[in-house]
Amino acid sequence: MSNTDIALTVGFSRPTVIEWRKRFLAEGVDTLTKTRPGRGAKPKYTREKIQEIVEATLHTKPKNATHWSCRTMAKEQGVSASTIHKIWKAHGLQPHRVETFKLSQDPKFVEKLTDVVGLYMNPPEKAVVLCVDEKTQIQALDRTQPGLPMKKGRCGTMRGCLINC
Repeated sequence: MSNTDIALTVGFSRPTVIEWRKRFLAEGVDTLTKTRPGRGAKPKYTREKIQEIVEATLHTKPKNATHWSCRTMAKEQGVSASTIHKIWKAHGLQPHRVETFKLSQDPKFVEKLTDVVGLYMNPPEKAVVLCVDEKTQIQALDRTQPGLPMKKGRCGTMRGCLINC
């Protein structure tokens, strides 16, 4: 087959086909399955630097903020925000995501909960049921316990309590 026909068949350029044919003639079949030294993009950051970024993400918090963003971590570590994003994605880290679980300490909580759920499930005739809830990002009461730290594959958590009705 001609170099042009091979290039069209395998989806490579004609100069690539010519180079590989030369390598085959000079070094045999085994050379075609090996990557030559010096090929490919060189890692820009060492494994140690990447590990340092992961550790900082998991075990530290920025000044005057609740969690790291790509930009704040990038500034702290002296790398680009896109580098931080790639490292977080590769390690399954999402420090901006937080799961919450709140449990009331009110001794009459179950009784109150039953009343509220009862209103929704079986409202009185001609009644209007209104719901007023907390806005996102606003905690009505102080947290009762510190949150659990973020781990690989798991969001950080915050624990608190519901508003006492």
